[in-house]
Amino acid sequence: MKRAFLLLRRRAISSIPVLLIVVVGTFFLLELAPGDAVDAYLLSIGGGDAALMESLRASYGLDQSALARLWLYLTALARLDLGWSVTFGRPIADIILERLPNTLWLMGSALALSFSLGSILGTVAGARPGSATDRVLSIGSLALYAVPSFWLGLVLSVVFSVQLRWFPTAGIETIASGKHGLERALDIARHLVLPVSALGFIYLALFLRMMRSGMAEAWRQDFALAARAKGLSRPRIVVRHVARNALLPLVTMLGLQAASMLGGSVVIESVFAIPGFGRLAQEAVAGRDAPLLIGIIVVSAVLVILVNLMVDIAYALLDPRVGAAEASS
Repeated sequence: MKRAFLLLRRRAISSIPVLLIVVVGTFFLLELAPGDAVDAYLLSIGGGDAALMESLRASYGLDQSALARLWLYLTALARLDLGWSVTFGRPIADIILERLPNTLWLMGSALALSFSLGSILGTVAGARPGSATDRVLSIGSLALYAVPSFWLGLVLSVVFSVQLRWFPTAGIETIASGKHGLERALDIARHLVLPVSALGFIYLALFLRMMRSGMAEAWRQDFALAARAKGLSRPRIVVRHVARNALLPLVTMLGLQAASMLGGSVVIESVFAIPGFGRLAQEAVAGRDAPLLIGIIVVSAVLVILVNLMVDIAYALLDPRVGAAEASS
């Protein structure tokens, strides 16, 4: 446990400059984009004169230089203040806290589905490489991985929502249902079945193929040959030796795919009309709300860093060699 804690501390310290680069880089990229929140507002009301434009820019703080606004934003961010949304007229932190749980439920459920089911099916396929089961699962995973997530979401919605009427077509829960407690949780779970399936099945195919490839390679290693020479049963070799070693790259890929899945949730949230982080980013871009968009990117970067920190801890627990240098120093 000490080894995992030391590794976590080192990775957490090294993530601070990464987060700073993300904030500064995003700020200047948005500065290069044409237009701002004032232009979007004037376009929505049908235009305005130069005096109104200058007044709005002064009230929003857009009349200052880019470096001055960057410094103000960094000092506010150090106080955990994400600023004020021009589009919604509310604190950005409050808006994000409203939308973030929906995306976390979607992304967390999809990650759990894809990782657990993908590793299990990958273990089944890699238990006997080259068998009929292996070929069927490998071909199926390749076909599933080639399917776009938005298309899969639309197909699932048409089949299970429109035709069979098993699940709701959109939303995160029934509007004004008055449900509470367990009844509300079941209602949210029912709404999440299709979007979680559409997002998770694509990554399930990736984890399956990685697990199968890792096990096929592990069968040729000395420890697997030694276990077979000792006369251990094949199920025991698969579970306790081959699958455990093949699981390590899968855990690493879990952290790398967290960022991709967070980006993929944008499409799924649009298909199923889920008021989450992805749709909020879309609304921020449409309203040219730079503070809100930077806040979304900063929170997304923090989420990815946290997921990778948890992956590092899991990796250190699975492999005693990881973090051994920090513990011995």
